[in-house]
Amino acid sequence: MAIENIIAQLDAEIARLKQVRNLLSATGKVEAKITAVKSTSTKKARGKATGPKAKGTVKRVLSPEARKAIADAQRKRWAAQKAKTKKEA
Repeated sequence: MAIENIIAQLDAEIARLKQVRNLLSATGKVEAKITAVKSTSTKKARGKATGPKAKGTVKRVLSPEARKAIADAQRKRWAAQKAKTKKEA
């Protein structure tokens, strides 16, 4: 009985492989391209604007009210995290 089971599994695998082969041959040639990504991980490189828009870039400035709102929201997140940590301990 075990041999029949193995043969059935082999037949199923062969059928699956034939199906994959037919799909690949129907679509034609499959090409893979590897592209390199240029890293700009240094602070100096991140600070510089490059390309065609480099001359027209304008530094974005937050208003004092917006800066305060962001700071208050961050303090609230820190307080919530601290309370959560104390509660777990």
